[in-house]
Amino acid sequence: MSYEYDARRSGSGAFAGALRDAINARDVTLSWLQQQLNARGNRVSMATLSYWRSGARHPEGVQSLAALADIEDLLRLEAGALSRLLRSTNRTGPLGPNQFPIDEEELERAVMDAFQALGASYPDTSRELTTHSVTDVGADGNIAYSVTRSIVQSTVGTITAIPFLEITPGVRTPAPVIEAVSGGRIAARYSHPDGEVHGVLFELDIPLTAPDTAMVEWSAEYPPDYPETRDTGHALAQKARELLVWTRFHPDAIPDWCEEHLETPEGVTLTPLPPPRGTSVHLVRRAFGPGALGLRWGYGPREDQPG
Repeated sequence: MSYEYDARRSGSGAFAGALRDAINARDVTLSWLQQQLNARGNRVSMATLSYWRSGARHPEGVQSLAALADIEDLLRLEAGALSRLLRSTNRTGPLGPNQFPIDEEELERAVMDAFQALGASYPDTSRELTTHSVTDVGADGNIAYSVTRSIVQSTVGTITAIPFLEITPGVRTPAPVIEAVSGGRIAARYSHPDGEVHGVLFELDIPLTAPDTAMVEWSAEYPPDYPETRDTGHALAQKARELLVWTRFHPDAIPDWCEEHLETPEGVTLTPLPPPRGTSVHLVRRAFGPGALGLRWGYGPREDQPG
């Protein structure tokens, strides 16, 4: 029987009781709460809310914890009043290897330089438990904007900030405009002289002591002089529970071909994918890392078909 199963049963009672008390004190219904969440873009079903209130289940995953933050606000609770009751599930657990996810020594040295310039230790002592990376592609077929939402965890001691980097192996770029959306602020910025590594130091709202977790969200906007870029993805130095890479195309820029790019310590795998049936492509990996998961796309005949 897994630890997470036991933790769900033992920790759900306090959370469910606090949620019930807050709903009663606010004198609202689950239906009202669901409608307010939907208005904020958090689509949680009535059944899920009912499970949370009864203690049969509790919020897990990045979207559920985002909804929980809104529930606290809607019920006029202090930030974290409900989420802190879920701490019993935040066990660090087996960490596995922590290694640079891309097999390029010079690039890793540039990343180490970035960490040093940002005042961060290398390797990082935090890890991403769940990450959703969403990229919007403009009408010209190139990346325009991305937003990343993660549940991060301290693995050793107490951390107050986490470095987040944009890496473009072999391609020199200007710095994208990286901004904090939620969970903290940008305390420092750095661009490596080679133009392949740009990053920020994301200072957390609240220090994290292992094995505590926090939700963070940041965005990247790519300037007009950014090179033509028709690939996106996310890299992990440690194993995560879930990684989602979602690429959303402008209706006038639906690609003619796509391929999945997967890099792990075992090597690189390119997998041709069918053209999008709609306007987006999503890739999902669970229990993934270290490694990088990405999507590449193009228009017209594909000139570099893998052999």
